[in-house]
Amino acid sequence: MKTGIADLPLHYGRTPRWLFSRMERLASQIITVIVKEYSVEEFLLKISDPFWFQAFGCCLGFDWHSSGLTTTVCGAIKSGLKNTGKELGIFVAGGKGKTSRETPQEITQIGERRLVKNPEGLIYASRLSAKVDSSALQDGYELYHHSFIFTSSGKWAVVQQGMSNHWARRYHWLSEDVKDFVSEPHSAICSDYKTRTLNMVARESEKAREGVAYLARQRPKKVMREIDRIEKLTLPQKHSLSVQDIQPRNLNKVLLTTYERHPANFEELLGIEGVGARTVRALSLISELIYGTKVSTRDPARFSFAHGGKDGYPYWVNKKQYDNSINFLREAISQAKLGRREKLEAIQRLNETT
Repeated sequence: MKTGIADLPLHYGRTPRWLFSRMERLASQIITVIVKEYSVEEFLLKISDPFWFQAFGCCLGFDWHSSGLTTTVCGAIKSGLKNTGKELGIFVAGGKGKTSRETPQEITQIGERRLVKNPEGLIYASRLSAKVDSSALQDGYELYHHSFIFTSSGKWAVVQQGMSNHWARRYHWLSEDVKDFVSEPHSAICSDYKTRTLNMVARESEKAREGVAYLARQRPKKVMREIDRIEKLTLPQKHSLSVQDIQPRNLNKVLLTTYERHPANFEELLGIEGVGARTVRALSLISELIYGTKVSTRDPARFSFAHGGKDGYPYWVNKKQYDNSINFLREAISQAKLGRREKLEAIQRLNETT
């Protein structure tokens, strides 16, 4: 499973410092074991699985059904890997709110220390994955969190989250399985709550993507003439998009930019600064009406407890038990480095018997 979406209710409040400090240490120890026992690629595979991510958050002591699990777990991973990331070959950039917009600079800084290959490619992947889930996949959730996890070899995973009213939706990406940024980049997606969606990255939207990219390359006057015609039409109620999706004054300015940049395809169009959700919706409508290119409206959306939860569900966090887990893993890792793997093998045997 490479990607996923989970719907989570919004919870208020902050993670207690005594808990977050433990989450940092336990997250670091668990990741270290995964990397030492398997590989950095295995960790990326796990973090891109929404079910594993949810269970990981529960193991760290956060509430399984809270939207805060995403931001807090990603924050704990980022903090926990500050001292061990270089040794393991795993780095984390981005985060919540303003921090998410600092992702390119953080990747650049790590690249300047020559710790990763192709930082420019990583920056592109970070930006485009966010652009896809905010503009190309319009499901009503506004992105506010973006964590970019990457390795020394240039492989990456993304965990980002959007908010709609009192619900959050989490998006996962994995570089290993992304063949095309704008055609089915999500798979094995889980969610019980469906929304009205403009899905430009669906396989069945291929013709629509071609039509939108073609329109973006035309002289703005030509496209604006088509808008004038559309505004005089009375669209049937069953139409997937509406004239309200078009704002001619703003669109004309964007079209000047796209005409000058002359994007070869939808992915290049999406990467142009200023091309956002409204531009994509407007061009989708025009393309559908002119060329009959149907746009998909399919919503691509489809635990485990170890230490309790911060709000007492299913029970309060036991600090002593939590610290014992951290110390056990730390000691197991230290002994494994000396060739004594008894404790790590004991953990593996427990897994095999459950």
